[in-house]
Order: sequence, then C-alpha cells, then structure tokens
Amino acid sequence: MHVAAGAAIIPATPRISWAQTYPSRPARLFVGFFAGSLTDSVARLMGQWLSERLGQQFIVEDQPGAGTNLATEMVVRARPDGYTFLMASSSNAINATLYAKLNFDFVRDTIPVAIVARTPLVIVVNPSFPAKTVPEFIAYAKANPGKINMASPGIGSSVHLAGELFMKMAGVNFVVVQYRNSYVPDLLAGQVPLSFSPIPTTIANIRAGTLRALAVTGETRSQALPDIPTVGEFIPSYEATVWNGVVAPKNTPAEIIDKLNSEINAGLTDPKMMARLSDMGSVPKSMSPADFGKFIVDDTDKWGKVIRGANIERI
Repeated sequence: MHVAAGAAIIPATPRISWAQTYPSRPARLFVGFFAGSLTDSVARLMGQWLSERLGQQFIVEDQPGAGTNLATEMVVRARPDGYTFLMASSSNAINATLYAKLNFDFVRDTIPVAIVARTPLVIVVNPSFPAKTVPEFIAYAKANPGKINMASPGIGSSVHLAGELFMKMAGVNFVVVQYRNSYVPDLLAGQVPLSFSPIPTTIANIRAGTLRALAVTGETRSQALPDIPTVGEFIPSYEATVWNGVVAPKNTPAEIIDKLNSEINAGLTDPKMMARLSDMGSVPKSMSPADFGKFIVDDTDKWGKVIRGANIERI
C-alpha cells in the first residue's frame, strides 16, 4: 500500500513543479475590439495586474473584426500551453446564435479562466423626450408603437439586444437605427431620442444634463450613477450587462487555469483595481472557472432566445 501510494504521488510532482514556475515567458491576451473599447480597457487593466503579479508580460493584442470572431478563432486555434488567452465578452455568448456559420464553438473550444467584471448599460434619452421615468417611458411607447427610434452600434450588439429584451418584456416596439460610427451626436441633437448605452459612453453627458438617464440595466444600481434606478425595479427579472472575462484554448492545463483564476480574483479585491473598474462603470465579479463556465452557458442561452425571438441573424 505504501508503494502504491508513493507511485501515485510521483507523476503529479513534475506537474506541481511546472505550475510553480509558470509563466516562464510573455503571454498574449487577445481582444476582439479596437483600442479604447471597454473590453480593451479591461484587458489592459488585468494584463498589467498579471504582469506585475507573475513577473512576465501579459501583452494585450487588439484583433478587431467579424464581430470579435477573428480574435476568438485565433485563440481557439492557438496551442493550449498557457501563453495565449482571450479577453472574452458577452459578444461571444451572443455570436453563438447570431452568426449562422462559425468555424468554432465558443463553449466547446475554450476553457473559462475567470470573469473580471460586468458593466450595465443605461437607458438614455434626449432631454426633449417627454418621459422622465421608466413607467412614463413604457406608457409613451405603448401609445406610440413603432414611432420611437432606438440607436444601436450594430446588429446583435449588446446595446441592440438590451433594447430587444426590453421590448419583449415591456410589450413595446422601437425602430432600431443601426450606426456604423458613434450615435451619441445624433442623441445630443435629438435626431434619435433613445439608446441603451454603455455607461462610459454617455456618463459625461448624463452628468452635464445633455442626456437624461432613465434606468440602468444591471441587477443593482450603479455606483457611477447611484441615483438612477434599475430597469428591474419596474420590470422584474430584467437584466442586461456586458461582461468581460478571460478564457483559454481548450486543453490548457488545469494547473495554469487555477493559478490565473486565483491571481485574477485577487486583483478584483485590490482597491486600486476596484476603483479603476468603477470609473468605467463596471462591477468586479469573482467566480471559479466552473462557475464562470456555467455563467457563459446560461448567458448564451439567454441571448439565443432573444435573437431567435426577434429573428436576428448575421452571416
């Protein structure tokens, strides 16, 4: 029995030693958006933290294109050696249903490392818009079906789908206006009255009074906009947030996954890190790899139902 026990321990020893020496060279953290985006900002914040904690650079590489699918496929096809990662987002959960044909299955072909943060959106309207509260907004929308334009940065974006979910749950109908560039100038000019906007995109205008915030879309009120109610206070169970988290190629060693999960979760309790995320309107969120994996599956299912219900598709 002693011999058998000793034999069982021996194979594990090199793996433990290997995990202790990781990382031994720089790692890459891919982002499927342009520099300056929310996901890019979160990635750079976490990349800096991991670089300082682990003594090797975690280099952020922006690879925008195909609705984040370009960067995702690069990570999926990379060697699972612990030196290539993706700062994933809710776009990855959305794309699983939004795109009719993908060269990968996000849930199957990646392994969750750690979620970093969730960022609510905010319903903003031009100050000339007659409604000042969510109940007034819903009543006005029901009295004017198909007459309210809603700005969106793209088909199937988190902004678009947050509005689609609201329409479904509130029983109202908006005309979705897609923008290739920023929709904020038209919001300010009153050319389009409504958007479900990322908080960092419009918070300066909200504070200046040039846009009116009706509600935030998270489960709880935002520290960035503490006086603004949640949509859920008026429509129970409504929630729509943009999340960001790190994933790795399938078959990346569990020891590396666990080590990075521990380091990322430690960063989310650091006061400076928490303050930086709060400035972005984001809420730190710690999970184990398994819980993060379940979260991704649930979010994929949630937005899949919204996309199918609204007959939205990109090819």
